[in-house]
Amino acid sequence: MTDEVCTAQVTVVNPLGIHARPSHAIVSTVAAYDAQVTLHCNGRSADARSILSVMTLGAVHGAQLELEARGPQAAEAVAALAALIRSGFEELYGK
Repeated sequence: MTDEVCTAQVTVVNPLGIHARPSHAIVSTVAAYDAQVTLHCNGRSADARSILSVMTLGAVHGAQLELEARGPQAAEAVAALAALIRSGFEELYGK
């Protein structure tokens, strides 16, 4: 088993920040990968597999997030999650 570590920096672009619906989208996205993903924002961390943890991160519009993943599919998990966040969760807002 590879313990690859990948990171990415992303900005929360959706106007309402990361609340319940985006948190659910994050958790659902991460669940598809064999990787442990952590979100970091303003000195706080959240387990990306826990909706409550993600919701309480307090990531508002414009917040800078660091995505960190470890595991065999770390690169894929970070790429998918970064794309989701950069899109502003557009599927949720009908863009």
